[in-house]
Amino acid sequence: MQNYSDSNQALEDSGDRPYVDIETGFDEAGAPYVVRKFEANVDVQELYWHRDDEDREIHILECGHEWHIQFDDQLPILLWPGDKLFIQRHDWHRVIKGSGHLLIKIFKHGKKAN
Repeated sequence: MQNYSDSNQALEDSGDRPYVDIETGFDEAGAPYVVRKFEANVDVQELYWHRDDEDREIHILECGHEWHIQFDDQLPILLWPGDKLFIQRHDWHRVIKGSGHLLIKIFKHGKKAN
């Protein structure tokens, strides 16, 4: 059975998340970003299908072996350091665990610094 979640409810109730945010800030245009790490020992059951409330640009900073991202009705895409992906607001997607850890930088478009 597939786990699905909306970003508004995704794991916020329990406080548990399959990642650790290790840095936050704002880019030159005022868009917020977060550097997020998925550890090698993350439980695959925690990597839900989900969607986000803003457009996101994802930069792959570090990537172990065979990590993927999958969009709704598409085949998984193998991730490599240096890859840049765009995820449109409310598009269903999920991360598929590989070996080692995954370190990404997420730029959240549509939100601005105050």
